[in-house]
Amino acid sequence: MTKFAAAFAHWRGSLLYFQQWFERRRAETRFFLPKVFLAFVGINLLCFWWALLTAYPWLLFGHKKLEFVLTGFPVAVLGAMFDSLSLFVTLILIDRALSAKSNISYVGYLSVDLFIAVLATFWVLFAFMFSGWIVSLVLQNPETMSQRTGLYQSRLANVLEDPFSRESLRNMYFGMIMGASALLPTLFHMGMAARSVQRSIAEAIKLKRSGPA
Repeated sequence: MTKFAAAFAHWRGSLLYFQQWFERRRAETRFFLPKVFLAFVGINLLCFWWALLTAYPWLLFGHKKLEFVLTGFPVAVLGAMFDSLSLFVTLILIDRALSAKSNISYVGYLSVDLFIAVLATFWVLFAFMFSGWIVSLVLQNPETMSQRTGLYQSRLANVLEDPFSRESLRNMYFGMIMGASALLPTLFHMGMAARSVQRSIAEAIKLKRSGPA
């Protein structure tokens, strides 16, 4: 078996082990789906607070602090909806990948998670636009969705026009933190692939050292 084939064998084996472990947990856990959803709500809420505290700390103490505090909750719920759906799409992709006959098909199925990660960026923008609109109604300072859309379109345009300005870097950092939970499947696959390559190389070196002098 070549090093390339050995790496894929390790990768498939690790992914199969994860799939079996996850299915056992799902079967043994009561109210599994609500618990997964609530876990993602908590993760998104933590990401929101961390991003706000590290990128825009002054907003927590200014005159709009109540608006931003309230915005975090619908953002977390909408983020959890996307993350829960993407988790189960990822599980379907894992099942299809493990059933694939060729390594190319195997990688192809898992690569769909990259598209999900890109889609998450647009979902984050929608979550903030919608949440800001809802909060404006709650605070009796109503805005239209077109106003919220225009606000985030202008921020996106500023990022594209001058990506290295301080404000653009803050906005990109904020978006990356808010999309972190959606990146978990992609990072998981990349980490598992890197670990598989490392294991196959280590086994090849060990085999070479234990061979005849």
